Parts: sequence; C-alpha cells; structure tokens
Amino acid sequence: MVGLLPLLLLLPVFLYVAAPRIRKMLSCGVCTSAVQLPGKVAVVTGANTGIGKETAKELAQRGARVYLACRDVQKGELVAREIQTTTGNEQVLVRKLDLSDTKSIRDFAKDFLAGHFLLTHLLLEKLKESAPSRVVNVSSLAHHLGRIHFHNLQGEKFYNSGLAYCHSKLANILFTQELARRLKGSGVTAYSVHPGTVKSELTRHSSFMRCLWWLFSFFIKTPQQGAQTSLYCALTEGLEGLSGNHFSDCHIAWVSAQARNETIARRLWDVSCDLLGLPMD
Repeated sequence: MVGLLPLLLLLPVFLYVAAPRIRKMLSCGVCTSAVQLPGKVAVVTGANTGIGKETAKELAQRGARVYLACRDVQKGELVAREIQTTTGNEQVLVRKLDLSDTKSIRDFAKDFLAGHFLLTHLLLEKLKESAPSRVVNVSSLAHHLGRIHFHNLQGEKFYNSGLAYCHSKLANILFTQELARRLKGSGVTAYSVHPGTVKSELTRHSSFMRCLWWLFSFFIKTPQQGAQTSLYCALTEGLEGLSGNHFSDCHIAWVSAQARNETIARRLWDVSCDLLGLPMD
C-alpha cells in the first residue's frame, strides 16, 4: 500500500505531461481546404459561442457574408464586432433566432430573404437558387444512445433531458440523410457531423457536468478544434458525392443501426412536416 503512494502522487504529473499528446491524438481531424468564399452566404446557428463562433470566424476569414443566428442578439453583436476586427470582414451580421420558437424561426426566414428542420425547410428555395450550396448539421456520438419514439416524440409522456439530447442528435442524422435523398440532383448537399468532446457552454446548466469537464479538461477539444469537421464538410471540394453521410474528425464515421434506417428517416420527415404544418413533398 505504501508503495502505491508515490505512484498516486506521480499520476497528476504524468497526466499533465501526457495531456498534449493525448489531446492531439483525440483531435486529429483538421480542415485543410484553402477554398475562399467571396460572394457566398453562410448562416451559422448558435454562432455567439463555442463551435458556432469558431465556424463563423473561419467562414468570415474566407470572405463569406456570415449571418450569426443567435437567441441573444446583444451577445451576438459583440461576437460580430470581434470577428469583424479579427478578419477584416465587415459582412458579419446578426439576426435573432430561437430554434425552440417556431415564430422566431419563421420571422428569421422572412427577414433573411427556420428547430433545425423548419429553418432548413423554409430556406430550401434559397439554397436551391444558390446552388451549389451545403447544409451541415451538428450531431453527436451520443446519437448511439438515441431512439425515435413516435408515440412520445416531443416528450409529452416521458421526458429526461439527457436522453432527449441523444434522441435529438439521432434525429439530426436522420434528417440529414432524408434531406440529402430528397435534394439529390438539385445542387444542394447535406452532411451531419460529430465535433468531438468540446469545451463549450453546453455544460453551463449542470454543476456535475462542469466538474466532469474540468476534471478531463486536458483531453477535451477547444472550440476551434471542434469546428474543424463542420468546416471540412462546408468547404472541402469534391464532397458532393458523399451527401447524406456522417463525419467525425474530417472522415466518414459509423452511425448506429437506427441512424441508417431509411423508413424511420422518411416517417420522421413526414411527422415533422405534419407537426409544423408544412407540405410533405
């Protein structure tokens, strides 16, 4: 027992020394595309913090007109000014968007001329007119724990916040696949991504998760590293033939059996349209 004490004391030192190499191993995906985006328009949701902010910054750096779609406009304006100063691109604009409020989504879509499903649906015609164009949806490895329960789709019978997160990430992948199928040949392509475990504000409402994130902070990706796969899918040339696929660390990634179920994807699309009062075709 006494012999174990020095080992326990050395463990924090070992983790500190090894952490950069472990983090590099876990953050191997890097977007290397040199594509420039003058004349292109990008809409980035959740762009006032974390992965969204880093994605918006990189797109602005490449010359795109970038719309920061944020729930908190005041915070969004601060980020927009920061990105303008950093990149020299004045075409970084803020629009209010609350993805949990269908009225906010519809207002955003009208103003731009809406959760993620409605936003994309309302912008489809613009996307087709602007082809080639791309839709990138951020999912998660957590989708493996997700299930689509059509009898409890909105959590009206049973709700657990952790499971709801997993279900929503599975829905993002299914939506992406069905969107890609429906838009085949239109010049609009769609991709879903797992950004990795990223240090972001996702844990701000959970003390337990904040402690867990702090404990493993040496091994967690930075927001900039977490944005790489999204940027890869948005920018890499020749990716059109892989529309509908799921990516992690800038490579195609394996998804769960339910995430590959075309029947569930089509039914989820139809049910979502019905709930939102949208045409199914």
